[in-house]
Amino acid sequence: MALTGRRRAPSEHAFSPHDDVLRTAAPHVARRRFMTVTAAAAMLAFATNRPARGATAASELDAARVSADPFTLGVASGDPLSDSVLIWTRLAPEPFAEDGGLGRQRVVVSWEVALDEWFSFVGQRGTATAHPEYAHSVHVDVKGLMPDSHYYYRFRVGSWISPTGRTRTAPATGTDADGMRLAAVSCQAYQDGYFTALRHLAQEDVDVVFHLGDYLYEYPVDSAGGARRYTDRELPDVFNRETTTLADYRLRYALYKSDPDLRAAHARHPFVVTWDDHETENNYAGALDENGSPQEQFLVRRAAAYRAYWEHQPLRAEQLPQGPDARLYRRLAWGSLAQFDVLDTRQYRSDQAYGDRPHAPGSESDDPARTLTGAAQERWLLDGWRNSDALWNVMPQQVCFSQRKFDLTAPARVSMDAWDGYRACRDRVMAGAKAAGIDNWMVLTGDVHVGYAFDIKDDFDDPQSRTLGTEITCTSIASGGNGTRKPDNWDTYMKANPHLKYYDGRRGYARVELGRENARVDFRTVSAVNTPGGTISTTASFVTEVGSPGLKSA
Repeated sequence: MALTGRRRAPSEHAFSPHDDVLRTAAPHVARRRFMTVTAAAAMLAFATNRPARGATAASELDAARVSADPFTLGVASGDPLSDSVLIWTRLAPEPFAEDGGLGRQRVVVSWEVALDEWFSFVGQRGTATAHPEYAHSVHVDVKGLMPDSHYYYRFRVGSWISPTGRTRTAPATGTDADGMRLAAVSCQAYQDGYFTALRHLAQEDVDVVFHLGDYLYEYPVDSAGGARRYTDRELPDVFNRETTTLADYRLRYALYKSDPDLRAAHARHPFVVTWDDHETENNYAGALDENGSPQEQFLVRRAAAYRAYWEHQPLRAEQLPQGPDARLYRRLAWGSLAQFDVLDTRQYRSDQAYGDRPHAPGSESDDPARTLTGAAQERWLLDGWRNSDALWNVMPQQVCFSQRKFDLTAPARVSMDAWDGYRACRDRVMAGAKAAGIDNWMVLTGDVHVGYAFDIKDDFDDPQSRTLGTEITCTSIASGGNGTRKPDNWDTYMKANPHLKYYDGRRGYARVELGRENARVDFRTVSAVNTPGGTISTTASFVTEVGSPGLKSA
C-alpha cells in the first residue's frame, strides 16, 4: 500500500481489426473490453500459452532424465472441502531460470495421498502432467476423501520425491463441528525482512491459513535481498527490476517460494488465498494502474500477474485466469460452524477517489455508483448470507472495512484505498448483513502492515450504536520491517476511532479459534524480522461471544 498522485485518464483507442482474434481466443470477455485491447494485448492477455494437443503438444521429458531436485519450491495444499483438497507443486530444478530448468517439455508427475506421514496407508494416488505452458506447475484436485480428516501428500518425478505435505478436509456439510482454528496472514515483502512469523506458524495447531494478499511485491529486490542483507549468497540481477512480464512474475514467485519458512508453512497447513494489489501492481483499481497507463497496456500486465499467481498457488481450475480476468472470490464452509466468503476487492473496484490520497469523505468518494467489489460479487456475497445456516459468517478480504479516521479534527481524513473510500458499497454490505440476520459476523483483513481489532458499528460516528460484528486485521509477515508496538500515530488513532480496540505495529499474524459459544482472537507478534530467528509471543487476546458482537479482552 502506498500513496500516489491522481491517475491520468485512460487513453482512447479505435476498434481494432484484430478483434475477431480476441473474440475467438476469449469469448468470455465483454464487448467493451474489445474496444480497448490491442493485438499486442491479445497475444498475452487472451491467448496466453494454453497447453497444445495432438501433433503440436510439447514433447514429454523422460522423468528419469531429471538430474536435479525438481521440488525446490516445495508443496502446498488449499481450499479444503469436505471430500476433497487441492494439492500443488511446481517443478523447478533451476528455480531462478526463466524456464525453471526444464525447457519446453512436459513432465509426468506421480502423486499420492495417505492417512499417515510414512505413507503406509495410501488412500489415493495418480499422475498429473506438468505443462511448460503453466510453468510446470501441478494442481491436483484430490476427491473422494473422508470429511474432517488429516492427510499427507507427496509428489514423485523419476527418483526424486517431494517434501511431505500435511493437509486436511473440512467437516461434512451441515455437521455440528465443535470448533476450528484459523490463522490470518498478509503482506510478505521479501526485501523487508525474514518470514520468521511463517516459521512459527508452521508449528501452530491450526486447521486453515487464510492469506489475505500481497503474497509478493512487484518492487525490485537487490542482490543482498534488501533488508535481509545476505552475506552468504547473492541474488541474481533478474530480481533487481519491477515485475511487469509473465517471466518476471514467475521468477518473483520462485524467489519467494525459495524461502524455507514460507515452504514450511505451506507444507504444514492448507491455505486459502486471495490477492490484493502487489501481486500485480501497487494500488491498482480494476483496469487502471497507479501511473495512468493505457488500459490495454495494464491489462496485459494484469493477465501476466494473474496467470503467475494461479500457477504458484493451491487453486482449483475454476480460478484459472482467462486473460486478464479471474474468478477468485469463492465460498467455503466448515460444517455448520462457519461459512467463509473470500472476497476480491481489486479486480472490480472503481478508481480511488481524490487522487488516491487520504481525504475526508465527500461527494466524489460517496457516489453511490462507486464499488469496491463490483455488482456481481456484491450480489453473490449478500445472497450467500441470506442462504447461510452457519453459526459464524467470516469474510476474508483485503483492505480495512471499518471506519479509520486519521485525524482528531473534523472532517477527518480517511483512506481512499480502503472501504472508507467506498462508503456506499460498505453501507450496502452492512445493510445486507443486517437484512440476512447475520448475528456472528467476522471480517478478516490484511494490507496495512499493523494489527487492528475493530468493533463493526452500525454507525461508526456513534460509539453507542449497535455493534454488528468484528474486524480482525492481521498485520504483515515482513512488510514494513520490524515495526513498533505503538506507532507514532497510536494515540491519535485510538482517540479518533473508539471502536478500535487494539493497534500494534509489529510483524506477525492473527490466530482465531471459532467455537460454539465464542470466538477467541490471539495477536501473535515476532521480536524482529531484520535478522533470522526471532521469537514469537501473544501480545493481546480478545473474545467475542456468540449472539453478542463486540470484542472483550481475554
